[in-house]
Amino acid sequence: MADPTSELPSAPSPELDVLIPTRDRPVEFATTLAGLAAQSGPSFRLVVSDQSDDEPSFDTPAAATLVRALRFRGVEVELLRHLPRRGITEQRAFLLSRSTAPAVLFLDDDVWLEPGVLARLHTALQTLGCGMVAAAMQGLSHLDDDRPHERVTYERWEPGPERIEKESAAWQRWRLGNAANGMHLAFAEGLDAPGAAVPDPSSWSAYRIAWAAGCVLFDRAALLDAGGFDFWREVPEDAHGEDVLAQQRVMARSGAAGILPSGAYHQESATTLPDRGSSAVDLLPL
Repeated sequence: MADPTSELPSAPSPELDVLIPTRDRPVEFATTLAGLAAQSGPSFRLVVSDQSDDEPSFDTPAAATLVRALRFRGVEVELLRHLPRRGITEQRAFLLSRSTAPAVLFLDDDVWLEPGVLARLHTALQTLGCGMVAAAMQGLSHLDDDRPHERVTYERWEPGPERIEKESAAWQRWRLGNAANGMHLAFAEGLDAPGAAVPDPSSWSAYRIAWAAGCVLFDRAALLDAGGFDFWREVPEDAHGEDVLAQQRVMARSGAAGILPSGAYHQESATTLPDRGSSAVDLLPL
């Protein structure tokens, strides 16, 4: 199936670029596109880097339909086959090299965004003035799995850079992104509730993080100033934790925040990167 293109009028420069690395996830990828197609607020461009073993994840009728829908609404979509594979770190570096907008959202290919997430993230990034904001992905299968012991590190956000050592108490904030902890925090903050309508994008709260997975919006200049993912040449192809290291470097220079409510939901599919070597965090300094 060919890339579903069409001739559309040129649009103003987007406020952010959505960058999606994908591999062998046609169903999950189409679901991720469906979430993007339901967003409103900041203008965005979509760039996809596919490294599937066979046909690309975007080569399905479902994905083609959603790409056409996005383009119909004026979203520029770039669908790329980026081979041979050199590891997820290099794939992220490639995506960042294609970006031009002031902000870049790294979105995993198995995350569905409820309406309003892009607007909330973009507003938070501009309001807080830090280097990145994250909507940590939530696992809805854990909605009834309340884990107050994993939320003891929760703190409201404070401005300024923060350097976090891996063995420090602050590092344990990563647990705030486990299971559905973000949803339970949002419930406690009165920002969301079971059975309620989709939260108002203008109503949100920021908290302190160590790092977050799945849906992270960077100030592009801050990410580039921290080196982006250029360290891909310094780690093995099977290295993981590349997102953690990049976030830590941005946080140490420009600060970072998590956002409640998240509105980013993990589709809870099996990983497409089962063979993982060392963590980039253990291999390279901040």
